[in-house]
Amino acid sequence: MSAKAGVSQVLNRYTFASTLSHLRRCNTPLGRDGKIAKPRQLLNTHWGMVCPAETPEGQACGLVKNLSLMACISVGSISAPVIEFLQEWGLESLEESASDHGTATKVFVNGVWIGVHRDAPSLVRTLRRLRRRDDISSEVSIVRDIRERELRIYTDAGRVCRPLFIVENQQLLLKKEHIRRLNDKESVEPYTWSDLRKEGVIELLDAEEEETVMICI
Repeated sequence: MSAKAGVSQVLNRYTFASTLSHLRRCNTPLGRDGKIAKPRQLLNTHWGMVCPAETPEGQACGLVKNLSLMACISVGSISAPVIEFLQEWGLESLEESASDHGTATKVFVNGVWIGVHRDAPSLVRTLRRLRRRDDISSEVSIVRDIRERELRIYTDAGRVCRPLFIVENQQLLLKKEHIRRLNDKESVEPYTWSDLRKEGVIELLDAEEEETVMICI
C-alpha cells in the first residue's frame, strides 16, 4: 500500500477559537498546484452553509473552506420512529399498492423506498409540526418533490444544516419575550438556543430541503 498524506490531522489546541475553527474546516482533497477555479468557488447550495470570506490565502485559497457561524453537521438519529409514524399515518406498502402508483407519492427514508402515500401535503405538514415540537429529531430533513411525486426523509449523519426563523401567516414567531429571556442571565433556569428550537421558533434545514421552501432574505 502506498502512503497517502493528509488522512489524519493534528487538532489545533492553541486557543479555544482556533480549535473551533479547525473543527469546522472543510478540506477539498485536491492538489494545491492546480489553477482550476471551479473547485475553489462556492455553489448556490452553499449559501448560508459555507462562509464566503474565511479561507486561507495562497494556493489553498478556496480549497479550504469553513462552515458558517450557525451551520452545523447532523449527527444522525434512528429512523425507526419515523417509519412507525408513517405506517400509522396512512403509508401503503409496496405490496399493497403494487399496481397503482400513478397518483400516489413515493416515500423514501434515507434513500430506501418504503411505500406510497395518497395525501402528501397533509403528511408533510404533520411531519414538520412534529419536528418543530421536538417529537422527532430536529435534524430530520423533510423534502417533498412535487414534480417527481416523491417525499424524501433523511435522518442520517453528515448533512450540513443551518437554523432559520419560522414564519407563519406572514408573522415571525420570534417575539420580544424570547429575546428578553435569552438576555436574562440571572434566571435560575437559563433560556437557551435549544429552547427556541424546542418551542418551534427556529428549525434546522439542510441544503436539499431549502430548495423546497420559501426563504426571506
